[in-house]
Amino acid sequence: MQFSPGNAIRYGWEAFKRRPWFFVGAMLIVVVANIAAGIVSGAVDSVTGGSMDYPTFVGNLVSYVLGILISMGMTAFFLAAHDNPDGVEYAALWHPQPFWNFFAVSVLASLAVGIGLVLLIVPGLIAMVLFMFATLLVIDRGLGPIEAMQESMRLTKGYRWPLFGLLLLLAAIVIVGLLALGVGVLVAGPVAGIAYVHAYRMLSGGAAQIQAPGVRRDI
Repeated sequence: MQFSPGNAIRYGWEAFKRRPWFFVGAMLIVVVANIAAGIVSGAVDSVTGGSMDYPTFVGNLVSYVLGILISMGMTAFFLAAHDNPDGVEYAALWHPQPFWNFFAVSVLASLAVGIGLVLLIVPGLIAMVLFMFATLLVIDRGLGPIEAMQESMRLTKGYRWPLFGLLLLLAAIVIVGLLALGVGVLVAGPVAGIAYVHAYRMLSGGAAQIQAPGVRRDI
């Protein structure tokens, strides 16, 4: 099957429909985890002489580390949800390894995008597409940060305009979810996350072995 943004989003929606309340529950766990991370980093700020408006270096560091752990869990969860939407469990949201590789690739990719955005915006958008699969590759294949970024560049080659279109569509889906009193993001998040992984699986050749949601194999 040829990759297209529409197919990826359709896959995400079909997977979500298989277990809608389960996926809503997963997003609620993520929301609670982010709130808890904010409370912890705020407490660290208060102890180290900072505040919510003026966080300290230590508070920012704690917030970033907790954010990385949450991001790792979401990455692992959406990989599992894509590959087996009927069997994925909430336990997949806890995936703290390999922390340092994920931390490093997150920092490097963010720097590349940030510097690119400063340089007339367009280079940042290009970097965003080039390295969009780097964190997935760290969790899925256990690659190091440089290897993951290089492999992400290889996977996106020849598909960068469709992938850019996918990123715009996923951002629009999440924004619409947020505008729906914030509740819509509980649906938009899983759909976007699974669609994102589907693009990765399609371009890495892994989607051919995965049964599409809602499709039964002939016996």
